[in-house]
Amino acid sequence: MIPQRKGMASKQAHVDLPEGTCEEEHGRQAFTGRASHLYRTAPPTAWVKVEGPLRPWAFDWNQLTPPDQTDPDGDPLVVLSSTDLSVLVSRRSAPMPFFVRDADGDVVYFVHRGEGTLETDYGPLRFRAGDYLVVPKGTTHRVVPTTTDNFFLLIEGDEFVLPDKGLLGHHALFDPGVLETPEPEPHDERGEFRVRVRRRGEVTTFTFPHHPLNVVGWQGDLAPFRLNVADFRPVVSPRYHLPPSVHTTFRCRGFDIATFAPRPFETDPGALRVPFYHSNIDNDELLFYHDGDFFSRKGIDKGMATLHPAGVHHGPQPGAAEGAATKEMTDEVAVMIECLEPLTVSPEAEKASIQAYATSWARGLGLLDE
Repeated sequence: MIPQRKGMASKQAHVDLPEGTCEEEHGRQAFTGRASHLYRTAPPTAWVKVEGPLRPWAFDWNQLTPPDQTDPDGDPLVVLSSTDLSVLVSRRSAPMPFFVRDADGDVVYFVHRGEGTLETDYGPLRFRAGDYLVVPKGTTHRVVPTTTDNFFLLIEGDEFVLPDKGLLGHHALFDPGVLETPEPEPHDERGEFRVRVRRRGEVTTFTFPHHPLNVVGWQGDLAPFRLNVADFRPVVSPRYHLPPSVHTTFRCRGFDIATFAPRPFETDPGALRVPFYHSNIDNDELLFYHDGDFFSRKGIDKGMATLHPAGVHHGPQPGAAEGAATKEMTDEVAVMIECLEPLTVSPEAEKASIQAYATSWARGLGLLDE
């Protein structure tokens, strides 16, 4: 296909929009495929009513009480799932009295709040807020928090790998040298130790007479590791608003995880400073808000999440562009998941949803305004 330009349109995407218009990106494959830009006289999110199952969601996951918050033997709570991944919320307030091993895939623990140690076959990893803890499939581990007010976002998938950074070079986004792997701390203890193995939705418990974390050494290129969002250095352009895909942090079969970290705004007066409208033609998009000031949407707070399913437009709230014009830097940290298969909202997560979000663009109000 040869790019065309018809009617009143910008010469370049996201730059020098025709007066009185807003730009929508109509594209395939999560910002990496073929795309056109439509210049509308009204935002594509200006609907006043939604009827049917396809709608944008907002959740306040601070309202959730997962089983592991009140019962040390409890598990995290599933909030979203598809054929490729599961998203869970954990509020574990005490150390696991058991160990766990996922036989279906890797697990990423994102530490929204709390401190402690992730004990693994390979050794311990200390964690704090803002950490990604990547645990390979089949790794025996347990979470040992040292605080009682903890909040973890768990993402379960096939195998998490680092993205190909291409022309940006090996050290873009974060230098692999900042990834922390554990040093063995073998345990020589006798007793009764439970290991819960999860496989295809079922749990089997193996009881050992010795401590299961008895590894004295390891070598290879498969191991748990830790990455903190403070070590993530976003790629930016002063003259062009880059798509969310440039912030990809981990890749997995069927979905990507991206990190939004503080970055300078574009300085070219003709460049967009806020996310452009788009409709996720091929992907569902989940955004979990970790910290900072979420400039493109009023009413968003830490521990909340938004879900925009494929086919539903979304973009900045009215007034966001004017607010961004007075700032030099973004001040937000968020975790984004772009997935190919549609996400199903669990009944427990739906109870923490915010109904007003679906029509909040047309009203120009904050998330919680009526």
